[in-house]
Parts: sequence; structure tokens; C-alpha cells
Amino acid sequence: MGDKWGDLGFAEALMFFNQPEAETLEFIAMAIDAEDEENLVLLGEVITQARAQGIKVILIAEDVSPAALHQLLRKGADEFVPYPLPENELAAAISRIQQPDPEPENEHDGHIMTRTGGGKGDRNGAVLVCHGLSGGSGATTLAVNIAYELSAGPAKTGKKRGRKKKATDAPPPKVCLLDLDLQYGSVGTYLDLPRREAVYELLSDTEAMDADVFRQALLGFEDRISVLTAPTEMLPLDLITQDDVQRIIDMARSHFDFVIIDMPKTIVQWTETVLNEAQVYFALIEMDMRSAQNTQRLKRALQAEELPVEKLRYVLNRAPKFTDLSGRQRVKRLAETLDIAIELQFPDGGRQVTQGADHGVPLGAAIPKNPLRREIQKLAQSLLDLDYAAAEAEA
Repeated sequence: MGDKWGDLGFAEALMFFNQPEAETLEFIAMAIDAEDEENLVLLGEVITQARAQGIKVILIAEDVSPAALHQLLRKGADEFVPYPLPENELAAAISRIQQPDPEPENEHDGHIMTRTGGGKGDRNGAVLVCHGLSGGSGATTLAVNIAYELSAGPAKTGKKRGRKKKATDAPPPKVCLLDLDLQYGSVGTYLDLPRREAVYELLSDTEAMDADVFRQALLGFEDRISVLTAPTEMLPLDLITQDDVQRIIDMARSHFDFVIIDMPKTIVQWTETVLNEAQVYFALIEMDMRSAQNTQRLKRALQAEELPVEKLRYVLNRAPKFTDLSGRQRVKRLAETLDIAIELQFPDGGRQVTQGADHGVPLGAAIPKNPLRREIQKLAQSLLDLDYAAAEAEA
């Protein structure tokens, strides 16, 4: 960049955006770490102001929680790069944001690019994805239960994470849970919901989908979650295309505050679409060789296709207890060997988790004091706290 590059603090940046010199600014690179999570409102305002001025935003983060990244990406950051910087990754991110935005080929395809409006809905929901990298790693359990916890709304303590009590008076968010495992999808089983032919009809002709068709394919769970179950029969994963998945996600985002997607373990062509749309992509692993090998394969596959592998947030299920020092060391060695950051560690919930799933009841209703349920509840509350804090700041 030479002398074209400048350095500013976050507060200084807000002032600079209003100066005449900012009119020629192409992009900003926001470098943050864990200490900056206390100033998420300020960081979000920097992104909002930059976007309002037509300035692209590259987010460079070190040791930042998935919840914080989720909130900042929702604010409109164009690119995310982890720190320490992978080789040539920053240059590649700059190259991507300098490319002109693609235009819809025709009016019919225009809705694929939209995020709000378009006659579909007035919301712009966040997309959270759960993908198990080995069988039985708990992806569906996480998807179902985080959807259930999010639908409850923020905690009613009035003091949680320093928020004012009036924040808890806001209505709970609208949550949609999509089961895109067309062959072995079991979200319906976990919530004791029937599978219907309407789902197959929706998937087989998404071009004709409107808000009414989409709504008719959904099933409600306790008036808290809207669920698109897997089809009645086992179907090939290539039944739907990238465009089909894009339309479904766009429709769900326009009507719901949170869209949770349960993915098949298999990588298919439209996995790329879901990855690009996701604000947070949870990759669930366990402490075994299967998960380690599959993680390496997935990383190589995404990097070979130049897909945003940095969106993956690794979740270790059935993690060692805090007092298991040798187990903690194994977790550390696993992360170092795979060159990943294991940002979430969930405890083993035991047989109660399986029993609750067999009865079609989420953990929060069946076994609220289970340690796994409590960790999922903490994750959901952190997402909700940030979401409501941002909404209050905007208001």
C-alpha cells in the first residue's frame, strides 16, 4: 500500500468517515482481539458507518468468540481473516472486495441476491449452521437445542452481562429450523414432528415458492420454532441445487430472526452456498481419529476451492471435564496438530440426552439442569445478548 495506508483508532475512524479525505477510501481493515469484545457496540458502529459511506470492511480477529464474530458479520463486514494471518490471505481478501458486485442476470433471478424485502418479508435473519464431521458428533442435538434456547428470548434476570432490565422486555426472536439432511434428517424425530409430502413438493420446485408455500411446508413446535423437516422418503442429496438452497435460505431469512440449518455429513455442491450464507458455521468434532482425519479433509477441500474456511467454528462434543488435566492436554494437542482453534467445548450429557431425543423433547424442557443443556443455553444467551444490544444501539 505504501503511503496510501493509514492507521486509526476506532473512535478516530468514526470521525474520519465524515471528512472529505474519506471520500476516496476503498476499504478498512479492522484488527480486533478478545479485549475488544467489551466494545462491540462501537465496533458495530464503525462497520455501519463504513458501509453507509460505501467503504468495504475486512475483519481481522484473534481469539474472538463466535458470538462476537457473528454480531460483527451481521453488521455487514465483507471479509473475515483470522490472525495470525495465513499466507497471502489478506491479499486475497483485498482482491475479492475490489471486484465489482455481481448483477442479477435477469429480473426473475434478482431475488436470489436480496436480503430483505422483495415481497417476502421484512426481516434479515442470522444463519447458524450445524455440521457434524463424524457420525454421532451431536450436530442435530446442537441444532435442535440452540433453536429451542434462542426461541425463549434473553434471560429475565435484568443484570445478565450488564444489560439493563428493559432489554428483557423485548419480544423473543422468531426462529426457523431447517433440516437439509434429505436422507437421514432426524430433526422431526427429535421434536416429535411428522414428515409431510409438502416438504418434497417445496424442494422439487423452489422457483414457484412464495411466502405462503414456504409457510405451509413448516411445522410449529410449541409455538416457538418453525421447522422444515426432512422429506418423508429418502432422497438423493443432489435433488436440490445451489439455487434451490439459496432461495430457501433467502425466504427463511426474510421472515425469521434466526435461521438454524442442520446439514448432512456429506459435502455436496450446495454446501458452498450454505457456507457462504452462514454467519457462524459450527463444525462438531469429538476426541477421536475419525474427527481428526475428517477435519483435515474438510479443510483441504475448502482451501482447494478457495472457500471461506475461516467461517468454521470448531465445537468439541463430549469434551473432557475441567478436572481431567490429561484430557485437556489431549484437546490442546489435537488443536495444535490440526492447526485449528477449538472455541467451544461441550460436556457429555449422558444417557439423558438420548432419552430426551427419543421422547421428542428438547433438553431445556426435559432435563434443564443437564450440563450439556446449560452450555448450549449459555451459547444461545450470548448470541441473544449481542443481538439485543445491537438492536438497542441502533434504536
